[in-house]
Amino acid sequence: MAEACKTVSARITGRVQGVGFRAWTRREAQGLGLSGFVRNEPDGAVTALITGPEPAVGTMIDRLWDGPSGASVSGVETRDAVDAARPAGFRIEN
Repeated sequence: MAEACKTVSARITGRVQGVGFRAWTRREAQGLGLSGFVRNEPDGAVTALITGPEPAVGTMIDRLWDGPSGASVSGVETRDAVDAARPAGFRIEN
């Protein structure tokens, strides 16, 4: 039986820009077989859309709390994104 697919939008706050957070997120997501995107926001946060098997999405959300060395994550807010387009692959958006 195939695993259920889940899509979430995550907003990560703290010291998450200028520390390689987007590239780290893409590597972690690709390693878990996830698709979606990650981008910097004007207010200093990072937003990610993550889609894939539910267990892998949960693992990725847990990893977002750590981030790369140099990051200091103060919050990870997630919400289901059931109507979001599910992109192929995982990309960094500008």
